[in-house]
Amino acid sequence: MHIADFGEVKLHYHEDGDPKGAPVVFANSLGTDMRLWDPILPLLPDGLRIIRYDKRGHGLSSQPPGPYSMGALVRDAERLLDHLQVRDCVFVGLSIGGMIAQGLAVKRMDQIRAMVLSNTAAKIGTPAIWADRIAAARKGGIEALADATMERWFSKAFRSSPDVHLWRNMMVRQPLDGYLGCCAAISGTDFYTPTSGLRLPTLGIAGSEDGSTPPDLVRETVDLIPGSRFELIRKAGHLPCVERPGDYAALLSNFLAETGHV
Repeated sequence: MHIADFGEVKLHYHEDGDPKGAPVVFANSLGTDMRLWDPILPLLPDGLRIIRYDKRGHGLSSQPPGPYSMGALVRDAERLLDHLQVRDCVFVGLSIGGMIAQGLAVKRMDQIRAMVLSNTAAKIGTPAIWADRIAAARKGGIEALADATMERWFSKAFRSSPDVHLWRNMMVRQPLDGYLGCCAAISGTDFYTPTSGLRLPTLGIAGSEDGSTPPDLVRETVDLIPGSRFELIRKAGHLPCVERPGDYAALLSNFLAETGHV
């Protein structure tokens, strides 16, 4: 575990694999920390430099005063990659992590050569929806949102397994102000125009039972980028890397091979 101190924010990050390998950077979803990617890491090709981090207000990263902007989250990722001297990475972003990927690709094409937009969109929800969630969490804590979130995150079959409690616990144990800060960032983001200007290899991944970013929403965003590819993982919700790690790792591994990253 490492901390990168940027003054305003201190980001917790971790590196696995070959320090001299081709870099793959992972950015996780709202209400999770970098452990989101644990199920797929052993299934990825050897020789990669794998970088994960907790976004501000989540996991072991610091919690600057909110609300946050998407620009701040993108700047955090940009500064971390500069700190680690990363260029030409494949950036894998899930949900809010996919929004960070889009913003970073627009801002720093030298840092990203290809990206995976997983269970995400150029715009997620509406300001009214996010305002309602923020109000509910302020009143009852993240616990007030947890059960409904599990229904959106996971398939019915997974919700009946004991493992769902791991992810529910992870969500409710995130810092409330950090969670709310990132809700505000999503609420204020509409990347349809900048994302439509991107020209880099892009893989879109959706889960057939995703209640947060349904497949058609993911496909709509991925289709903004010429030459992109869309893949659907069946029997999975918003976090297919958890529910179907083998399928997810296979899609990612194939994409890394196709783009010459392995």
